[in-house]
Amino acid sequence: MRTFDVEILIVPGRKGAGPDHWQTRWQTRLKTARRVEQDDRDRPNRHRWTERLMAAVAAAKKPVIIVAHSCGVGTVVHAAAQFAASRVVGAFLVAPTSEITVASLPLVDPSFTPYPRDPLPFPSLLVASRNDDDCSYEDAGDMALNWGSTLVDAGDVGHIDSTSGHGPWPEGAMRFGWFLKQLGDPKKV
Repeated sequence: MRTFDVEILIVPGRKGAGPDHWQTRWQTRLKTARRVEQDDRDRPNRHRWTERLMAAVAAAKKPVIIVAHSCGVGTVVHAAAQFAASRVVGAFLVAPTSEITVASLPLVDPSFTPYPRDPLPFPSLLVASRNDDDCSYEDAGDMALNWGSTLVDAGDVGHIDSTSGHGPWPEGAMRFGWFLKQLGDPKKV
């Protein structure tokens, strides 16, 4: 599968993705990528955030690949069962925020947790760091197992954002390319 075969939806987390964040850089480089904007990044609301994502998926003219980071991962798993069949052909999930961390954040809708435990209805890859303050590697492994995601060990790299030095994140871009290749032809998915 190639990037021009799909629409790529960028789903940032609670802090968004500033100009140096890898999600923003990917969005700029990938012609079929667009960001799912949220009204209030400081107050994640499960209902509003998932509605925005579901609307973006429904508006897509091509099969969709979701690229989510941090609380954006939680948004994807909450919305996944509600996507129309075969609209989403894959999800690239990066540095999820653990349920414990989300529950402890001020101004977050309490219904954001717990996360659904059902397998996702599309292929997914979850990239996790071994020293992410927002989610232990063990918690990320449990999420991947529940969701049927392939777990990728990113090593000791923090929260995989611009603060941890992941501006362009070339390793992530290579992994994303590999993921797309594994998905194959979107007409066959």
